[in-house]
Amino acid sequence: MRQLSLVGVLLALVVVGALTKPDEFLAGENLRLILTQASVIGVVTVGVTFVIIGGGIDLSVGAIVALASVWATTVATQDFGLTGMLLCSLLVGLGCGLVNGLLIAYGPMVPFIATLAMLASARGLALQISDGNTQVVQVDAVLDLGIKDSYVLGIPPIVLVFALVCVVGWLVLNRTTFGRRTVAVGGNAEASRLAGIAVKRQRLLLYLLSGLCCGIAAFMLIILTGSGQNTNGNLYELDAIAAAIIGGTLLSGGRGTILGSVLGVLVFTTITNLFALNNLQTDIQQIAKGAIIVAAVLVQKGRSTS
Repeated sequence: MRQLSLVGVLLALVVVGALTKPDEFLAGENLRLILTQASVIGVVTVGVTFVIIGGGIDLSVGAIVALASVWATTVATQDFGLTGMLLCSLLVGLGCGLVNGLLIAYGPMVPFIATLAMLASARGLALQISDGNTQVVQVDAVLDLGIKDSYVLGIPPIVLVFALVCVVGWLVLNRTTFGRRTVAVGGNAEASRLAGIAVKRQRLLLYLLSGLCCGIAAFMLIILTGSGQNTNGNLYELDAIAAAIIGGTLLSGGRGTILGSVLGVLVFTTITNLFALNNLQTDIQQIAKGAIIVAAVLVQKGRSTS
């Protein structure tokens, strides 16, 4: 029912866009823009959804995206071409996820504190590496992925990557032992331990997965912007958590869906697009997002107490 209601909200937004700005909103270029903008934060949200279902939280995803994008676009890294930049982005994401996982699972530290520390550290390191400058990509193979000639049936490559990550995420969560263990650990960690599940290892793997998604998103952002900046991924952590929440993921863990989170991302991205097309101020947009989050949490609480 929640997912159906999100589909209804999304359709309502489409109707609003069609009525207020029919020529601009329904244009194929604008619809591609919405999907493209949703793709980067969408990949991050998939990783965050797994972490929250497993009973954790990750406030560092935006900073990890920034660090991975900056590290992957240094002059030294670009000398290795597309493959080197991609591997660097993925390894930085995995490395940050590994640190988060070790601190939380084996530290043990509270997820909020550990990932908050990573947020500050990753942002600082990204600023130090870039020296506050925008690092322009000079590798043609990377830049070519962002032009129309690389589109597949009119769909940008990063949108296809987003779709692939969503499908893999859904399969892992719903059709594998890893997914069932994630739900079990998030629902009741002690009962999961007594049932023979390696809770600490599971938590470590969840943060590794979140870091991997950040690495993928960072490379997608590099393709989209043709550069690496220490300001990349700003507030991604809030957008990703918000999308997961309105998609039905419980903040206390133990329940959530990839499809719901993806719908949440599309709702927020469409709202942003509508506000931009209608020249509405950013502060009103943030207020609208906040109201949606509050409403989603209240609905969750109402269902949990009923």
